[in-house]
Amino acid sequence: MKRRDTLKAISLSSLGLAVGPVEAAVPEPTAPKPPIKIPGGRLKKEAERDAKLNAEKFFTPHELQTVTVLSDIIIPADARSGSASQAGVPAFIEFMMKDQPRSQTPMRGGLRWIDNVCTKRYGKPFVQCTKAQQIELVDQIAYPSKVAPDMTQGASFFSQLRNLVMTGFYTSKMGIEDLGYMGNVPNQWNGVPDDVLKQYGLSYEDSKQEAAKK
Repeated sequence: MKRRDTLKAISLSSLGLAVGPVEAAVPEPTAPKPPIKIPGGRLKKEAERDAKLNAEKFFTPHELQTVTVLSDIIIPADARSGSASQAGVPAFIEFMMKDQPRSQTPMRGGLRWIDNVCTKRYGKPFVQCTKAQQIELVDQIAYPSKVAPDMTQGASFFSQLRNLVMTGFYTSKMGIEDLGYMGNVPNQWNGVPDDVLKQYGLSYEDSKQEAAKK
């Protein structure tokens, strides 16, 4: 029984009333679904597909926690910007797993691999290991040219994850600001610099006249 129905039954019974069959037959009102927002430059069918994928879940809570910890090891917070998780990278990776289903098996297999290795070495899954233990394992799979033969699966997984983390971070608002990319924004032009005008024996008025001729 819903909480609302329970409260209704309690209040009616306290008045010596009962819920009649007609009232019981009236269905609960359902809240209308909010309209799908269509961002600029997107088609309606694309926005509908995005909304459908966002409503689905791929990662388990434990998997998402592992992805979050690994993402912040790849791009930690520093004096310049926040970490990967602060930029929303785990949610981006979650979406990409549904947008590109072919990536699901390698991702899930890699997360299990890293937990299995940590359990054998340290007696606990990756997210429960100390920071030093986590970094120790990551260092062994982060550099493909130096990976031991028994760590190649982990290296392949980490490369996949690192590419997703970098893509997610540097296409986020935080990542774009970290790059210093301004994009197409208006600026202010104060005319030709004085030293250039002097070099060609021109004055500010001369430069304005030349610009007007063009």
